[in-house]
Amino acid sequence: MENKLTDKQKELIESFGVIQEGMGLSPASARVDALLTVADKVELTFDQIRDALQLSKSATSNAINNLLMMKRIGYKTKPGDRKRYFHTRLGQWKNVFLESINGLSAYNESIKEILQNRTEETTEFNDQLKDFSEFLEYYQRESIKLIENWKK
Repeated sequence: MENKLTDKQKELIESFGVIQEGMGLSPASARVDALLTVADKVELTFDQIRDALQLSKSATSNAINNLLMMKRIGYKTKPGDRKRYFHTRLGQWKNVFLESINGLSAYNESIKEILQNRTEETTEFNDQLKDFSEFLEYYQRESIKLIENWKK
């Protein structure tokens, strides 16, 4: 990366990366996402990411593809330039949260279908599934309200 990272930026990338690992990201994906959040440039190329994090081409590619699939990052292209310029989607957090919250609907419908097809002999477990399903509905409803009311 042309603009070298400061020691503090490296420290922030590592600490933010560790936090994101705890949230389910692979170590490389967590560091790429952290780099795109911490770096002074808001868009970085594949090679800039690889150089800054000292990752192999394969690890960099896998991390970027994983983050793109999860919609955690995006990219732009520039006319006459074949490179992709990657950026964090952190600024689009509201849409990402709403997509995630709305995605729980299919998950909860599956839980309900499982519950309908379970044996009645496992009353305690069935009650746990029912509670979980009810919580998911509550969580969705309240989370959407929370996001809608946040700026009001």
